[in-house]
Amino acid sequence: MEVWRHALEAAPDAGALVLTLGNFDGVHAGHRELLAEAARSASARGLRSAVLTFDPHPASVVAPERRPKRLMTLDQRLAVFAECGVDLAWVIPFSRAFSELAPEAFLDGLARALHPVELHVGKAFRFGRDRAGDIALLEAWGAAHGCAVRAHALHAPDGGLLSSTRVREALDMGDVDAAARLLGHPYALTGIVVEGDRRGRHLGFPTANLAWDQEQLPANGVYVTEARSAHFDSPRLGMTNVGEKPTFEGRRLTVETHLPGFEGDLYGARLELRFRHRIRGEQKFNGPDALREQIAKDVAEGETWWKTQGG
Repeated sequence: MEVWRHALEAAPDAGALVLTLGNFDGVHAGHRELLAEAARSASARGLRSAVLTFDPHPASVVAPERRPKRLMTLDQRLAVFAECGVDLAWVIPFSRAFSELAPEAFLDGLARALHPVELHVGKAFRFGRDRAGDIALLEAWGAAHGCAVRAHALHAPDGGLLSSTRVREALDMGDVDAAARLLGHPYALTGIVVEGDRRGRHLGFPTANLAWDQEQLPANGVYVTEARSAHFDSPRLGMTNVGEKPTFEGRRLTVETHLPGFEGDLYGARLELRFRHRIRGEQKFNGPDALREQIAKDVAEGETWWKTQGG
């Protein structure tokens, strides 16, 4: 997949194509279907498919006090775009000046580089200064420029609206099963393994301490995760604790993963954790012995789940 990181006025001419627009934070199941539909249509027409997105998230520029916690890094989003069959991803640097563009000015700038014959968006998509651009404006612009506009209703499996906000709400509750249903895949954290306080090793359950890339975490608790790394031949069971270690009067949020049966050194390695199942919430125990006993129970429960449902 070709990737552009040009400002609106600096992009080259890409010719005719089928285009999708959006922030795509989390690239949930509805986003994926929208992207895949655009790719299928482009293939049928003998054209390239493209997605235009923004980085950073627009809210971080125009209303930083209300900006949502990021579900995915840009690299993660780009990887999913490629998986969906997109040929070109244009990432526009979002700035205060860009946010002041009127919707019509944005579309005119877009059309100087891209010449969409078909445009796919979610029905709730808004764009331009004060979010004044809507589907009606897109349809009027499309009629004037020979571009068919396809507005998709993005519905969750339960029939409700499908949005990144719902994904965040599920993760805030620790409901990683619901988040996975909304996303169409398990929620994942990525990052580098760094040195921690080694408490897990002293308890008999060594852990990999993750310096995570994303902003959104699941609620504090213990989870079965699918751990992936270049150090593993295949995905393996991880028992991940998200929290502040209250048994030791912790005050710093950490993401630590015990990998049953793994003996290697992961310091400095990249690790991906896909959250598959929640075991329990965070608890404070009466000392290390009680915590050690509970961790052993958590690992046994996690291994059973992994063998029957996850592995």
